[in-house]
Amino acid sequence: MGKNKLSKFADMATYEHVVQVSFSQLQEKEFEYRGKWNKVFFGNDNPVILELGCGKGEYTVKLAQHFPEFNFIGVDIKGSRMWKGATQAKEMGLTNVGFLRTNIENICMFFGKSEVAEIWLTFPDPQMKKNRKRLTATNFIANYRIIMVPNGIIHLKTDSNFMYLYTEAMVAKNKFTLIRKTNDLYHSEILDEVLSIQTFYEKQWLDRGLSIKYLSFGLSHSNELYEPDVEIEKDPYRSFGRSAKEASPKSPPKEGT
Repeated sequence: MGKNKLSKFADMATYEHVVQVSFSQLQEKEFEYRGKWNKVFFGNDNPVILELGCGKGEYTVKLAQHFPEFNFIGVDIKGSRMWKGATQAKEMGLTNVGFLRTNIENICMFFGKSEVAEIWLTFPDPQMKKNRKRLTATNFIANYRIIMVPNGIIHLKTDSNFMYLYTEAMVAKNKFTLIRKTNDLYHSEILDEVLSIQTFYEKQWLDRGLSIKYLSFGLSHSNELYEPDVEIEKDPYRSFGRSAKEASPKSPPKEGT
C-alpha cells in the first residue's frame, strides 16, 4: 500500500464524521447508530439521505451544502476515495454530512427500519453480467425497502444506457411510481441546480461525449418484487474502473490519445 493511501487512512481514522466498523464488530454487537443516526450521530431530527457507492463523496458534500435541513451520509467501501469528500466536509465545517465505510450489501446492519428518506445512486457500475451486484436489482431493492420510509425516493444518475433501461424496466415491472426520467439530462427540462452537480467521474463521461441519464421513483413497500424479463443491449464502451469483460471491445480512445 502506497504512502498516500496510508496517509489518507490515518486521516480518516481521526475524522469524527467518518464511521468505519469491521464485519466482525457487527457480529459481536448491534451497530450503535442503527435507528439513531439523526439523534445520536447528527444530534437533530432531520431526515437521513444516503448516497450509495459515493466514491470520492463529492455529490454527498454538494447535497449537504444545498440542503442544510437534511442529513447526508455517503456510503462506500473504498476509504482512499472517500477521503476527498470527507476532508472537504471537515474543512467546510459541515455538520449535516457523514461517511460510512462498508459494503452496500450490509446496509441493513447499519440502518434501522424506515430510517432513510431518500437514496442517491450516482454513476454505479451497471454490472451488466452480474445482476445481483447491480444496485437497482431487486435483491438490493428489498434491502432498501427495509431501511427506507414508505414511498421513499430513489434517484439514479448514470452514464450507462444499460443501467438506465434496466432500472426503468424494473420500476415498471414492480409498479413503482416513476417520478422523473430523461435519457439526456443536460438537454432536458428537468435539469436543475441539484442535478447539475458534477462529480469527477461524470465530467469524464461528458468529456467522452456521453449523455447523462436520470431517473427517480417512489419505493412502495406492499408488492412482491419481480425482476424484469427484458433483453437490454450492453453498453458499447468501457467505463472507467469497470472490467473490460463488462463491455464490448469497441471502446473509443480517450481524449488526447
